[in-house]
Amino acid sequence: MPRLIAVSNRVQIESQGEQRDRSALAVALAAALRESNGFWFGWSGSEIETFTGQITFRRMDGVATAAIDLEPQDAREYCDGFASRTLWPLFHYRPDLTEITRDFAGGYARVNWRFAETLAPLIEPDDLVWVHDYHLIPLGRHLREQGFGNRIGFFLHIPWPPASLLLSLPEHRELALAMLAYDVIGFQADEWRAAFLDYAVNHLGATLDGEHVVLGEWRTRAMVCPIGLDADDFSGAVHSLIARQAETRLAVSAQGRSLVVGVDRLDPSKGLEERFAGLERLLADRPEWRDKVFMLQIAPPAREDAPSYRRIRDALDASSGRINGTFATLDWVPLHYVNQLFSRDELFGIYRAARVGLVTPLRDGMNLVAKEYVAAQNPADPGVLVLSCFAGAAAQLTEALIVNPHSPEDIAEALARALTMPLAERQERHRAMMAGITAQDVRWWSNRFLDALGDNSEQTAGPCLIASGSPSGAS
Repeated sequence: MPRLIAVSNRVQIESQGEQRDRSALAVALAAALRESNGFWFGWSGSEIETFTGQITFRRMDGVATAAIDLEPQDAREYCDGFASRTLWPLFHYRPDLTEITRDFAGGYARVNWRFAETLAPLIEPDDLVWVHDYHLIPLGRHLREQGFGNRIGFFLHIPWPPASLLLSLPEHRELALAMLAYDVIGFQADEWRAAFLDYAVNHLGATLDGEHVVLGEWRTRAMVCPIGLDADDFSGAVHSLIARQAETRLAVSAQGRSLVVGVDRLDPSKGLEERFAGLERLLADRPEWRDKVFMLQIAPPAREDAPSYRRIRDALDASSGRINGTFATLDWVPLHYVNQLFSRDELFGIYRAARVGLVTPLRDGMNLVAKEYVAAQNPADPGVLVLSCFAGAAAQLTEALIVNPHSPEDIAEALARALTMPLAERQERHRAMMAGITAQDVRWWSNRFLDALGDNSEQTAGPCLIASGSPSGAS
């Protein structure tokens, strides 16, 4: 089996004895890296006064990592800037929140080049390289410019926007061409793949050959490969002592009322304002639900320094205050809005205690919270998932109650239906969704992508179409 090199923005390095919750991505990559004796390369999360390219090698739980430190300017312009404040909002269909500056774009180009230069000496001829997410779109192109003919793949964990939005980005052509430096590109849902293919055909002049995008000597496979949960690990964690205690505490505090839960980062793309409006509409139009239902919204802060995040936090503070001020009684508060982190096991207990899981992003590549909520339920008495039609998970979890997250009426009607759904229907919907979650778990996702990347019958990507050389400001 060829050695696998996984590359992502951050490498999570754990100190001796330190315990952290692991993402599904970390679980999948760890398994693949152990099997191939590979390593995980990326930013350590630490900053250094002057970039040196020095790599810190570690091995934790049988997984080798290779991490670099970045200069404060790199972190500010590349990660907090172009990735978080330019690409993230634009790729989530929010051009109104997109910040476009030359400094951000320059930092993004510089750090991607530094990643490539630092990683290059570690790559052996037969290695497979798997690059992850929007932070590192140009990385494969830079490796090609340095002469690497390895099979290199890229997985986009967030949406790819339609051309009408992408064209507003000055670097749109360079980004799309850089995608074609990869042998395989993975998308969470067909909608995001279709948007990329539309741009490639109509703005780059590419042609399509089945799943492949062909442009000159380039031949890149674009596939839909939705990420899943670590089903085995999840089934054990949901029955842990911490999970059971969280479930019990919520059941006691609910005092017989039905709980609706939402768990999201504090981010404009998650539709929290619209979600609060849906709860408000339920209570206003259906007074029989007052004092019988309450909502717990967990929304830990993300990037609090960005103006858009300060605005949404102010808006949610005002909205939650208005809802509770209007409807609360002496012994009932309809909306509990919490800005703090909970452990993975605590969240699983919270999911299990909730009669309804409300997952209504305005746009999301996948949204694993939807799958986590379903997987946490008691099969004998499961809750109901209310899911945005604009989440990638909606294509798989078709038995959820699918809603338009922009419509408070739609959300309110779905909540009322979920809260009154008969047990037999809840069980049937849950059983169908669990079958898909179990069959297409995180290891299925990893194996599916790596099988495509390692397919020796596929032609390796051709020479780079963009002039080689380091970007402005790189050293």
